[in-house]
Amino acid sequence: MEDIKRKGARSAKDIPASVLEQLNKGEIETANLVEWLAVNQTTLLGNLLKESNRIQYLEPILTDIRNLKKQTVNTINETIGTGILTESILNNDSDILSIMARHKSDVVRCWFAYTIGKNQELKIKAILKEMQFLSADKHFGVREISWLAIRSNIINNLEESLEILLEWTFSEDENIRRFATEATRPRGVWCEHIQKLKQEPELALKILNSLKSDPSKYVQDSVGNWLNDASKTRPDFVKDLCEKWEKQSPTKETLYIIKKALRTIKK
Repeated sequence: MEDIKRKGARSAKDIPASVLEQLNKGEIETANLVEWLAVNQTTLLGNLLKESNRIQYLEPILTDIRNLKKQTVNTINETIGTGILTESILNNDSDILSIMARHKSDVVRCWFAYTIGKNQELKIKAILKEMQFLSADKHFGVREISWLAIRSNIINNLEESLEILLEWTFSEDENIRRFATEATRPRGVWCEHIQKLKQEPELALKILNSLKSDPSKYVQDSVGNWLNDASKTRPDFVKDLCEKWEKQSPTKETLYIIKKALRTIKK
């Protein structure tokens, strides 16, 4: 959000018509969650495909959207990304993916995340490698969708994913470091739970230890939330780890994480 000058409206009805038009044309990024939710994704899709001379891709994707059992912002987002991946494969058209990857619209970049996550030709190592630049995107929405789009891939390849993401904790970019914990939260938000980490949070211990004194509040919040998730099924693990950290690393950063981690236990 750093480059976004607009604060954004507090409710959808307060979004100026001119701003909504620009959002639906893909000319500007959303400034907050209210705008992100207000974007008409099918209109934006039509504009993207029209401008890139691929309007023939539109109807099959719209059909997929109409066939959804439950139409939400997230299910439509995923369906469009998956649909464009399908069309790109059927038409041997990798150029559309390149257009999306660097598109001005954050919503289009969110769709692109699903073209990575839903690509069955890619192994988890390649998926994470291709997703890393989106995990560092300047826009909050793209960063969230980047891990949501590959959550199932991580669950299905958990131990290998944890090994790869451990390396991410040493990145200079706080967004990449944060991805390592946010993508692997045992419970998470709006996503499938990782049952193995709910029962065996020790599997992620190297990642947690690596970030226990991270200077970024963005990362600290994620680590604290990760441990709070784990505390609901393994309070013993979280209490023991926090006690250990408090003795070994009593920095203000670690103490902040501990406070967030123990908030459910201490209720």
